[in-house]
Amino acid sequence: MDAEEQPLVEHLIDLRKSLLRSVVFFVLCFAASLLFINKLVPIITQHHELVMMGPLDVIRLYTGIAASVSLGLSLPFIAHQLWLFVRPALTEKERKAAVKFLPVISLSFIGGLLFGYFVIFPTIYHFLIQMGQEHFKMFISAKEYFSFLLMFTIPFGFLFEVPLVLLFLTTIGVITPSSLGTIRKYAYIGLAVVSAVITPPDFFSQLIVLVPLIALYEIGVFLSKMKWKQGDGSYASEA
Repeated sequence: MDAEEQPLVEHLIDLRKSLLRSVVFFVLCFAASLLFINKLVPIITQHHELVMMGPLDVIRLYTGIAASVSLGLSLPFIAHQLWLFVRPALTEKERKAAVKFLPVISLSFIGGLLFGYFVIFPTIYHFLIQMGQEHFKMFISAKEYFSFLLMFTIPFGFLFEVPLVLLFLTTIGVITPSSLGTIRKYAYIGLAVVSAVITPPDFFSQLIVLVPLIALYEIGVFLSKMKWKQGDGSYASEA
């Protein structure tokens, strides 16, 4: 084997190990979630009156809940495995920055899930239910409820990472606050598209989601400015 090929083989072996560990950890979390599914269901459904359209819906709902909970529990471990894999390719500056950001990223993801679960989801859900009850008797299936819940929790977990990603990219010198200001209008358009994709086709729902997304972007710009001023006083002249 050539000397140039050996590092590639070693990287592939490390990648396989990281993937295998992540899969095993996810499966263990999945098994534990199924074990405690009877305690998870009342929490997730918030005691709403839901209906099942068929016997297989019970299995689909339970496995869907277990898989979603397992994904949330596994993400910090998967992120750590990803960090171990990419660490050798990073510079010393990038390594130091990543070590500081990894714990905060996990907390930010959890914060996004909680924000979606306690704020965005109930607001939009009750609005649509009340609108439907004006003319119809509403029967919500467990499948539709769970799909609707995922629509407003998982995406917000990832979207809450936006300020940290912008701060991290500023820390390693990839972007600057002035560049973020230049692309602001394009970022807003992109966020509007995201809100339209992850919400029902009504203006109220899209607005409820879009406002926090814009706020997250502006928080990222603010953190980027703070970091830039700490690292390079010349930004004051740009502003």
